[in-house]
Amino acid sequence: FHIKTDASAWMKVACWLLCVSTAGAFAVLPKDQVAQQTFKLYRSKGAKQGHSWVTDNCKYLVGLLRQKNAVVKKLATAADAVGRDSALSEAERHFQVHTLEVFQKELNESEHLVFQAVHGLHRALQGDYRDVVNVKESSRQRLEALREAAIKEEQEYVELVAAEKHQQESVKSALAQNKSRSILDKILEDVRKAADRLEEEIEEHAFDNNKQMKGVNVEAVLRVEEDEENGGKRKNKSQQKEVEDDLGLSMLIDSQNNQYVLTKPRDSTMPRADHHFIKDLVSVVMMSLPCGWICTTVGLPPMFGYIICGVLLGPSGLNSIKSMVQVETLGELGVFFTLFVVGLEFSPERLRKVWKTSVQGSCYLSLLMVAAGLLWGQMLRIRHTQTVFISACLSLSSTPLVSRFLAGGSRGDRDAGDLDYSSVLLGMLVMQDVQLGLFIAVMPTLIQAQSGDLGSLLFGSLRILRLLAQVLLCLAAVLLLCLLLKSFLIGPYYKKLHAESKDNKEILVLGVSAFVFFMLMVTEFLDVSMELGCFLAGALLSTQGHMVTADVLACIEPIRDFLAIIFFASIGFHVFPTFVLYELTILLVLTLTLVIMKFMMAVLVLSLILPPGSRHIRWVVSAGLAQVSEFSFVLSSRARRAGIISREVYLLVLSVTTLSLLLAPVLWRISTPQMGSRGPTQDHHM
Repeated sequence: FHIKTDASAWMKVACWLLCVSTAGAFAVLPKDQVAQQTFKLYRSKGAKQGHSWVTDNCKYLVGLLRQKNAVVKKLATAADAVGRDSALSEAERHFQVHTLEVFQKELNESEHLVFQAVHGLHRALQGDYRDVVNVKESSRQRLEALREAAIKEEQEYVELVAAEKHQQESVKSALAQNKSRSILDKILEDVRKAADRLEEEIEEHAFDNNKQMKGVNVEAVLRVEEDEENGGKRKNKSQQKEVEDDLGLSMLIDSQNNQYVLTKPRDSTMPRADHHFIKDLVSVVMMSLPCGWICTTVGLPPMFGYIICGVLLGPSGLNSIKSMVQVETLGELGVFFTLFVVGLEFSPERLRKVWKTSVQGSCYLSLLMVAAGLLWGQMLRIRHTQTVFISACLSLSSTPLVSRFLAGGSRGDRDAGDLDYSSVLLGMLVMQDVQLGLFIAVMPTLIQAQSGDLGSLLFGSLRILRLLAQVLLCLAAVLLLCLLLKSFLIGPYYKKLHAESKDNKEILVLGVSAFVFFMLMVTEFLDVSMELGCFLAGALLSTQGHMVTADVLACIEPIRDFLAIIFFASIGFHVFPTFVLYELTILLVLTLTLVIMKFMMAVLVLSLILPPGSRHIRWVVSAGLAQVSEFSFVLSSRARRAGIISREVYLLVLSVTTLSLLLAPVLWRISTPQMGSRGPTQDHHM
């Protein structure tokens, strides 16, 4: 570096360098002696009259260090005196000693920060500023030091707050001893003690318990709150505010622009509500009504309108949704109840009839997609891990979307030949949901395989085989549980619910929902698929007859419909029209290629596995499978975080998935009339 400045600036730099080098040379000495040596060396160089500020600063530093040492000694002497004071109780003596130690720690930390800053300046001046890596490493070390300092400062602040509270309580206690206390004062004193015990019991000390865990970092965040005094306008607060004074909900924004809201307050005795989430739900519901209405008027499925609602309110539109994760989580409940209703309409007879076709068809389709992906990857020279993941991700199809299609058709149109297309289609979709859990479990193996190490690749292959065996074992356990529930529990359970809910339908709704969530938790515990658990819950209840199915549908369908609206709107959050317009040509080519390829593969597989009397349904079943599941959003986001796919590939998968979902109703409408014309005239009812 070429430094152009006057002689005065040169002298300042030289004096600072002298102080820094002296601090390094005399690091073994006490810090007050380091400052004295710095001052002596400076005087030996012959300071000029115009630079007396260095002399004054060195004198000031030496004086502060001497004063600090004297105060620390006095605090230590006072702590010894308090420890020997027999007039104090054990708890009071311990607390006063601890408070004096906190003061000593504060002084020592302040002194440490001064010399840490000097060493940091020394390290920065010795660095090579032409090397960006050097500068980055220096910045990283400084950031780590600041994080450690932040943790220590947080501890000291909490201890000082506790000391202040104890001091105030001591003053109140001293005043109370000098006057007669009334009965009300005694009651309030007992209540205060009980409240203190309650706070100690419910406080989890989450910060202290988690800060030392592996992988935990302290980061700087912006805290954004609503200013009620200024008409609800927001303002940024850079300084820490006491939790006791914060009765609202704050939003934290980290350096990566991730936004967080309070999920569990320190004081659980005060009720709180996430107003951002409430406003988001109101916005989604209010906007979904006109959007769905318009689509129904022009002859489009209403789910189009719900997706458009999500586009308008999401990041690519008005960007008014602040609690996206919470809204999407609520939308997942729509998926669960949709699959429950699908299982409720899926009788065990239909399930036994199509299970073999469903298992074979879904497995063959996935294998064909992976093989085609590897072929394209070899031609385009893409890594095998990326092609395997993308192919497996795109092989899945959307169960909620297809169930909506089937809900709009009549029963007579579905039944034809030996098998009805709705049973085959839903069976294959449910098996794909089971495969989803396997894909998530295999993802760590794909990450290991990216390194190209043969040993890790062989280990990964063995791990995949072990996972397959584990999935088959878990499926067998789930089926055994379903058999036991059907034989011994479902009948008495529903009879009890029906008897208790004659005058109160809430019991029936709660009982059915609890059973759905029970099956969901069982399958999740066995690492199979939460969606499979919801489907099996409906299938088990359907064994109780048509009347039971009708009663349960009457209670659950309104809940399912409301949550499904939230789900389809949350899909719109991930639609980015600007990106689609920029890359419209390539996205349309990719989407049409994918839809046609999935359709032709499904037709080929179904032609091989369907019985001769039902092969005519392969067209409509293939049309239902020729789109990409919304769960590709989840899989691709995990793969992007794990480094399996890049940001560009992630956006392409996102856009192709969305466009395929938008094209699915068109393909379905084209194929269903063909189904009616090809099928036999006789209907077979199960």
